[in-house]
Amino acid sequence: MVVFDNHEYLTEEEKRLKEDRQRKKYWKKWGSYLAERQWATVREDYSADGDAWSHFPHDHARSRTYRWGEDGIAGVCDTHGLQNIAFAFWNEKDPYLKERLFGLSNPQGNHGESIKEAHFHLDNTPHSYMKYLYKYPQKAFPYEDLIKENARRTKEDKEYQILDTGVFEEDRYWDIFIETAKDDEDPEEILFRVTAWNRGPDPAPLHIIPHVWFRNTWAWGRETPDKKPSIAAHDENLIKSKHYSLGERYVLLSPSPGVGPSGEDVQPELMFTENETNFELLYKGTNEQPYVKDAFHRHIVDREKGAINPANTGTKAAAWYAFNEGRGVAPGECAVVRFKFSKRDETYLDEEEFDDMIEKKREEADDFYYHISPLPMADDLRNIQRQAFAGMMWCKQHYLFIWEEWANGDPSQPPPPPGRKGIRNSAWKHLHCDDILSMPDSWEYPFFAAWDTSFHCITLAMIDPEFAKKQLDLFTREWYCHPNGQLPAYEWNFGDVNPPVHAWATFRTFKIERKLYGRQDLDFLERVFQKLLINFTWWVNRKDVEGKNVFEGGFLGLDNIGLFNRSEPLPTGGTLEQADSTGWMGFYCLNMLNIALELAKHRRIYEDIASKFFEHFILISDAMTFRTGSKDEQSLWNEKDGFYYDAISWGGPWIQQMPVRSLVGLIPLYATLTLEPELLNRLPSFKKRVEWFMNNRCDVAERTMHSIRKRGKGNRILLSLVNKERLLKIMERMLDEDEFFSPYGIRSLSKYHKENPYSMEVNGQVFKVGYVPGDSDSGLFGGNSNWRGPIWLCVNFLLVESLQRFYLFFGQDLQVECPVGSGDYMHLGHVSEEIQHRLQHLFARRDDGRRSINGENDVLDFDPHWKDYLWYYEFFDGDSGRGLGATHQCGWTGLIARMIHDTGVNCRLPQTPRTPSAGMAHYFDDILHRHTGGAMTPRSPMMSPRLRRSSTSRSIAARSDFDINDLNGYEDEADESFPRRKGSIGDVLHPSGSSLDLNGHNGDSSHTPRARGHRRDQSYYDPRSSKERQESEAHLHKYISEQLEIVRLERGVEAFGTGVDELETTNDTP
Repeated sequence: MVVFDNHEYLTEEEKRLKEDRQRKKYWKKWGSYLAERQWATVREDYSADGDAWSHFPHDHARSRTYRWGEDGIAGVCDTHGLQNIAFAFWNEKDPYLKERLFGLSNPQGNHGESIKEAHFHLDNTPHSYMKYLYKYPQKAFPYEDLIKENARRTKEDKEYQILDTGVFEEDRYWDIFIETAKDDEDPEEILFRVTAWNRGPDPAPLHIIPHVWFRNTWAWGRETPDKKPSIAAHDENLIKSKHYSLGERYVLLSPSPGVGPSGEDVQPELMFTENETNFELLYKGTNEQPYVKDAFHRHIVDREKGAINPANTGTKAAAWYAFNEGRGVAPGECAVVRFKFSKRDETYLDEEEFDDMIEKKREEADDFYYHISPLPMADDLRNIQRQAFAGMMWCKQHYLFIWEEWANGDPSQPPPPPGRKGIRNSAWKHLHCDDILSMPDSWEYPFFAAWDTSFHCITLAMIDPEFAKKQLDLFTREWYCHPNGQLPAYEWNFGDVNPPVHAWATFRTFKIERKLYGRQDLDFLERVFQKLLINFTWWVNRKDVEGKNVFEGGFLGLDNIGLFNRSEPLPTGGTLEQADSTGWMGFYCLNMLNIALELAKHRRIYEDIASKFFEHFILISDAMTFRTGSKDEQSLWNEKDGFYYDAISWGGPWIQQMPVRSLVGLIPLYATLTLEPELLNRLPSFKKRVEWFMNNRCDVAERTMHSIRKRGKGNRILLSLVNKERLLKIMERMLDEDEFFSPYGIRSLSKYHKENPYSMEVNGQVFKVGYVPGDSDSGLFGGNSNWRGPIWLCVNFLLVESLQRFYLFFGQDLQVECPVGSGDYMHLGHVSEEIQHRLQHLFARRDDGRRSINGENDVLDFDPHWKDYLWYYEFFDGDSGRGLGATHQCGWTGLIARMIHDTGVNCRLPQTPRTPSAGMAHYFDDILHRHTGGAMTPRSPMMSPRLRRSSTSRSIAARSDFDINDLNGYEDEADESFPRRKGSIGDVLHPSGSSLDLNGHNGDSSHTPRARGHRRDQSYYDPRSSKERQESEAHLHKYISEQLEIVRLERGVEAFGTGVDELETTNDTP
């Protein structure tokens, strides 16, 4: 948080973001934008049948040129993906150079596509400091074992993961930490440091091969030959690249300290080739020139002479560091590689300055993230939040797709098969994407998904509001949004229909920026709102066929949740009237109303538009209410069950509900909004229209505006699809642990269907829905996701917000039993808090040392080199909390960072008393005392000691002036004059209470010699910045004290956390 106590303090990272926002310096030109998988994407599919998985498999990736992007490990590239930097490794056992992450294609996996690697996104600011961990086996990588065993398993079996293969047994693997940092002044000077630790019991060889290359833009006949870029040797350990758009760049490589008995430095061998397809290998054709994409693999692994270009030039270069003298790197020791990418033609790399700059950027990253969430919380929660933020940043990728070129082929290439245009996306001829986008998962989903992006932006807005706003704006621009108003879904089918959450995300992003950063971007809000008017009209015209305000929509992102495939015609005939689709449209209506009211405070013409959405919502709400009267009345509400269901309609009175208790029946809760009386008084035209509707359509108004004559808390008006009576009935099911209420959040399908599956026979075929808490047991929608029982953070997040809005109206007067049968009653604000705490318990370490997401895996839970790293899964087992699906789904699972921000200060530990008051008593004092010397007291402006490094020896691990703890965030504990701040990504708390760094070493000095001769870089601690920091700390201390007092007094949801300002349009001053 950068604004507290009405005082603004900008961290160094925020200063860079401000310079970027004001276009003074382009700090975001280079970032971790390189995809982790480009093979088997729709963009690279030029097949006749649209089988992207088979057309470009993993085995082709090392030898075949990509058309639409690139991929690599821990990669960095520019905003157009033209020049790329990534890393390859070899352990002398693998049949292939490890240039990219491996995983199974959708047909190969028993639960669809799935990555089979162990890597972690540890840290990332946007983007001055980045840190990535890759765990590389010292044994041969088990490619065939993973393929064969997963093929043998059925959909009833768990996936076979890399940890199941035994390849990491006896700790025979490398922990390879890859750090990237930018210079203080030059955004285009980037430092790279690779530190590879031998975790095994014996010496082992390792080859580290940084790659620098250009995306192939010249082979397609769309550029003149003079625009082809080049990379060549320029001097000893110096590479020069030239590109007509990027200009000249230099890669300066430092020799690395030797690991063998000779003690000699490891000199990099420079290698060059072309980023061109090896037609001879793949297609038995002829290569136009001998140096092709897989040259480095053939030179290093196959020892093929003549594979690389002896002229030391090409479009792809690499530096080969071979740490294999003697038997290799000793146990517990490390191999280190350093190099710099910049515009400067230099021949010497000062490693002391180099390491200091990386260390400085790490400290600045600590400061940046600490000020986003300054309130005290458990160190474990802070670590979870920090890695979630990091994952959000690592999932930003360059995405290139131009339909015209993709569909029609390139001038210099054979024309695509004639029928290819009609396979998919034929109606999206206008698409022209060349942007940095937030991807759902860095490997499994390396393409945008519109409704995923909306959730991403909630967390992204906390870190970088400009990027979040850019994402939301892009999808409404004419080169993304269809001319008819539809937003693109995802590349497998841009025409699929996702839930309409874009307006919600737009308004929330606007609010988050205003609350956290004190900026109000009305231009952004107005620009996106105007485009969303077109999209809203598309929904009304396309998805309400009969104009009854009851909507269809298809699968709506919920894949297999229904009895039938909701994206295809019903086998029963008729039309599927969807409770979730109608609920989503009510939700959409209210968010458009919210935005219109916000804009109306500044431009009165928006009062008319607000009136339109107000009345439209009333009509949608009435359509879902269906009071008795007409013989043709159709209802989605089941009075007996107290729940909403989908229904099949054959016209007129012919309707059949499908009584499946699923998320479909909870989604109507989303459509909730409170109108503040002060706001109504400020907008007389809108107020007049509301009063006219109440007086002239009182029958409809009374059914849909809760107790319109009797206002709620704060004299508010409530707009909601559900009235109090229905709300309470739904709560009885949602908060029942034998139905929706899991120990880890709200399930997507009621556990009631475990013993009571619902089935229907149609033309001799039986369709059935039963409770499946884990992986999907069907192949519907690819089979790699499941909405029939698991927990999904995105939909839980919206339920939490809805309950908070209900609390704003009902206050503490409305109490519900939570969980049902417990005897504990709480208001809806505390219910929302309880759900957030349960979701946090998916990740938080329990008293027994385990994390629920790890599925009782001893290595992940207890091994010191694994237990503090987390995977952010796509969804979670409804009973056990085990992580399922994609492992780096930091998109909407990254919402956990927001929940920790809002409720982490009083989150009860897993397996402790469940009620907020009991949890507070159990937990509050522990937090307060733990942080007394850290967050609770103003810190010295000098912060932490910075270790100086001798230039006489280049070894990170062996140098006498280096402490291993310094690599991951430890300060010198011997110097007590400099307080340590908890919460660094390298500083987490061991269950015993001792500190543990994220390299897995305890905070003592037994692993490496202690540092000698500390001296400070005085230029870093200038008096002016010290005074500014002292003032900031004083305001921060006051802010924290006030917030903790609010929590202690339990003054309710609107007093802290998200609060009224973020949830609703309030009567704030423009």
